Amino acid sequence: MATPETLHRALGAVIGSAVGDALGAPFEFGPEGAFSARFPEPGKGGEMCGGGGWDPGEATDDTQMAVLVAESLLECGGLDLPDVFRRFQRWAAAEPKDIGLQTEAVLGSGDPWDRAAALHFESSQRGAGNGALMRAAPAAVHFAPLGREATMDAARRIAALTHGDRAAWEGTALFHELVRVALAGDDPLAAVDAALDAVHPEHRRRYATVLAPDWHPDLATEFNGAVWPCLGSAVWALRTTSSFEDALRAAVDLGGDTDTVAAVTGGLAGAVHGVTAVPQRWTDALHVPLPGFGGRVLRAADLDALTRRLCR
Repeated sequence: MATPETLHRALGAVIGSAVGDALGAPFEFGPEGAFSARFPEPGKGGEMCGGGGWDPGEATDDTQMAVLVAESLLECGGLDLPDVFRRFQRWAAAEPKDIGLQTEAVLGSGDPWDRAAALHFESSQRGAGNGALMRAAPAAVHFAPLGREATMDAARRIAALTHGDRAAWEGTALFHELVRVALAGDDPLAAVDAALDAVHPEHRRRYATVLAPDWHPDLATEFNGAVWPCLGSAVWALRTTSSFEDALRAAVDLGGDTDTVAAVTGGLAGAVHGVTAVPQRWTDALHVPLPGFGGRVLRAADLDALTRRLCR
């Protein structure tokens, strides 16, 4: 059973990630600074504005897939990769509002769970998107008590279900480890170098670049829909702000893949600052539809209950 402080941070990670997803969704593929241009005064309300096909406070595929991973972990008593893959397939077949092209191709390929992503990568040579990183907060919370090696290994295995490029595995593993450090009450920014030591050597240098203290998202060589700049942007937002709300504003203001960058930022910042730092005006509107699962819609209270079970 988690301590009260660890639970406080775990709730921040899971609910914070979902809030970031919903906050950023209406600004996806928009320009830099669009969020602050629309909401120049923090705390005035209305930021869960909806738009771009999303209702106010509606979470996207990022959080929907995260919930599917969490519920599989709980219902199977641990990591059952075929079960996670089947849940993903059921969700994808229900035609969710948004699904990554790569994820959709893998889940709809008809290939077996342990080969689908690898086969897709072999043929397309595209597999380093942020679609595994975006859904990682609940699993990061669940595996954190097992230590660095176990939590990073679990991250890689879950990521590999849909992403054949090891870059996606390593980015998700780094997120797991930084959340693990934060849940223990330590500074994840101070743990970056140690976490990089556990990254596969072929990918270490690229992640070291985007996680360096002097890196800025403007220096990214790829769109932030790729796993490297997505994780780098989230760490940058955490490093350059002092509150959960400011970190999320900074993340959404980067433009581009705003829902996922903000979801990853929300997971990290929530683990650092705790759930009480997540504004209630954002959690009040939050809701997570689950296509393919009986019309269920989860609210913040449901994510709270889910996280508490993950921490037991």
